[in-house]
Amino acid sequence: MGVLLVTGGAGFIGSAVVRRAIAQGTTVRVLDSLRHDVHAAGAAAPPGAETLIGDVTDAGAVAAALDGVDVVCHQAAKVGLGVDFADAPDYVRSNDLGTAVLLAGMTAAGIGRLVLASSMVVYGEGAYASSRGPVAVPPRRVEDLAAGRFEPIDPETGEPLEPRLVTEDAPIDPRNVYAATKAQQEALASVWARETGGRVAALRYHNVYGAGMPRDTPYAGVAALFRSQLEHGQPPTVLEDGRQRRDFVHVDDVAAANLAAIDWTTAQPAGAVRAFNVGSGVVHTIGELARALAAACGGPAPVVTGGYRLGDVRHITASSDRLRAELRVPAPVPFEDGVRAFATAPLRGAP
Repeated sequence: MGVLLVTGGAGFIGSAVVRRAIAQGTTVRVLDSLRHDVHAAGAAAPPGAETLIGDVTDAGAVAAALDGVDVVCHQAAKVGLGVDFADAPDYVRSNDLGTAVLLAGMTAAGIGRLVLASSMVVYGEGAYASSRGPVAVPPRRVEDLAAGRFEPIDPETGEPLEPRLVTEDAPIDPRNVYAATKAQQEALASVWARETGGRVAALRYHNVYGAGMPRDTPYAGVAALFRSQLEHGQPPTVLEDGRQRRDFVHVDDVAAANLAAIDWTTAQPAGAVRAFNVGSGVVHTIGELARALAAACGGPAPVVTGGYRLGDVRHITASSDRLRAELRVPAPVPFEDGVRAFATAPLRGAP
């Protein structure tokens, strides 16, 4: 593999990638800004990696980090739905400008292999079908959500829709600021590959959970939010009716997918770009996650609030067939085992 650069290698997923790569004997360098709204004081990349502190929007820091590198795993990003639209400039700067600076630096350094951390959010809503076949649903309306009408309906017939697993060939339709920046990251990487002959694997993560998740931050994932509530003796608060369908994938499986994707880039022709859903392939609801975690923690039962966030989608679950067939990633950590372990796993302290 040569030397691997992991941007954001001190973060939740980045650290898991770094640990797995080092365990396989890879020489790893980390570039991470250790920004205070993400990392607790004293945060660091896993031992065994060379660590450079710097931001991916800083061309000088990027150039130094790329020196002698063979392949890049780009994990650095501002994640989550955000607090409100005032977060938009920081999302665009961190995710899109940072990716552009990184790609320009890779071009200057002659580095042609990239694994990009993308997200399921690029799809918007997941796949649906009605009696007339596949249906693309429009963004949900405030008046429907406020009235507790959470399920999308066929916009032509008004009939209920059946959620399906979304494949990588589904159209991209981002529905919040974070989603828009992840879609743009993929677009930038695709243009870079076409113009330079680079090779890109874009990994569309579904709901990642596991040890090392950040806690007590508005940008944390739902599993960490539930864990934090339970640790404070509070019931997990579940939005809408708790029946939102998701694919919860363990961080160890995500790390394995990244290493497999790095290997994939070595065998591809110039200009190759391929997206991969990174999920377990098994559907669970947010309510199921809350109940399973509450039981594993011995805490109070979840409370379903009926509240909503406009940027959320109703159902989004992955077909991970391409991941298994082409990257040969092992079978995922079972949901029950992963949640049970997560109930007592260490989380990252509040920033």
